[in-house]
Amino acid sequence: MISLPLIGGSFLHAIDIQSVTKTYGEHTAVSDLSLSVPKGSIYGFIGPNGSGKTTTLRMILNIIRPDTGRIEVLGQEGARAANDLIGYLPEERGLYKKMKVRHLLAYYGALKGMTAREARDCGDEWLERFGLNDAANRKVEALSKGMAQKVQFIATVLPGPEMIILDEPFSGLDPVNLEAIRQSILELSRNGTTVIFSTHDMSMAEKMCDFIFMIFRGEKVLDGTLDSIQKAYGADTVRLRIDGEQELIADHPIVERVSDLGQYQEVRVNGDPQALLESLAGRTRVSLFEIARPSLQDIFVRIAGPEAEPAAEEHFATADRG
Repeated sequence: MISLPLIGGSFLHAIDIQSVTKTYGEHTAVSDLSLSVPKGSIYGFIGPNGSGKTTTLRMILNIIRPDTGRIEVLGQEGARAANDLIGYLPEERGLYKKMKVRHLLAYYGALKGMTAREARDCGDEWLERFGLNDAANRKVEALSKGMAQKVQFIATVLPGPEMIILDEPFSGLDPVNLEAIRQSILELSRNGTTVIFSTHDMSMAEKMCDFIFMIFRGEKVLDGTLDSIQKAYGADTVRLRIDGEQELIADHPIVERVSDLGQYQEVRVNGDPQALLESLAGRTRVSLFEIARPSLQDIFVRIAGPEAEPAAEEHFATADRG
């Protein structure tokens, strides 16, 4: 296990946002947002493109300032000094392509106050962990996309920040590299690091996050644990798998919506689920029938509407097949 130095503080929340609004001309990007992120938690930020996620993250990082309201980060308000304790992985990746990997990590470590030896030793540990020993003396431009993404993740967590903010950290990764980074995030969290990550992958948010926050059209629409969010949406969902065509499901009068998640269908019903089971059993073989709470993907689509469905279902189905 890699040992990371964490600086303790007396504050209870890593982030405390109170009544924040940010506008661009006549467009309100974030409206009256209040949000508290407990220290040491994994907090998932979800929402459609253009919903206000990136604006919120940039305000947390003090890249932009809110028009009204207050943001306190790691016990400090409106101070860039807190950024020295934050690791940030932007969605738009960017590394110095002509630099060798080991020199690059030393450079990023120095920016966060590490000595050359600390950066080298910690960087070598991470490179070994990710199977990148042979890449240490190669230029970034010679790396594959997956290798470069792992190097950028290492640069983000190298100095042992109190908090890391990851914007779509799993985008474009193959299953092996994805799992390596996922396990690293979980280990960082167990060691006390606060983790915020923005994602369109609803299944990953379900699996990893202690809390989930959803912003839609600039307003907070979800905030809580997965359990509390699912309870709020009831148990009107059936997960099933049949041998026949999906139309057998969709044509039933109590069925409101069918989502194909690859290995099974998730069905929202308005009525007695047993009536659906009896109807299907008389017409085809039913190999899975489970009454469940709605998935986060389904809740996401209920709120964001049909335009959010294709991307969310693609992520969910891909994860399910993997």
